[in-house]
Amino acid sequence: MASKKNLKKDLNYVMSDIIETAIIYQIAHPEEDAKETDAIIADAVSDFNAMITKINQRDVEHKGKHLKEVSKEIETKAHDLISRINAL
Repeated sequence: MASKKNLKKDLNYVMSDIIETAIIYQIAHPEEDAKETDAIIADAVSDFNAMITKINQRDVEHKGKHLKEVSKEIETKAHDLISRINAL
């Protein structure tokens, strides 16, 4: 079973790395329009907030199962964001 503490740490590391990568891309390519990278950053922040809310949810029957599902959801959202960054 994943602990809430470790899941929050993982979420923080993953989303901050994605945001950092988008910002570095903006700095490295100042001639390009920043709309797409700004959208990626905004989506990363909103996904972070949504996942924190799910992690802190208290009215679940099976906490271990719930946290595993949240962990898988974090992984898929991060993969989608990384795919968008790679497409830039």
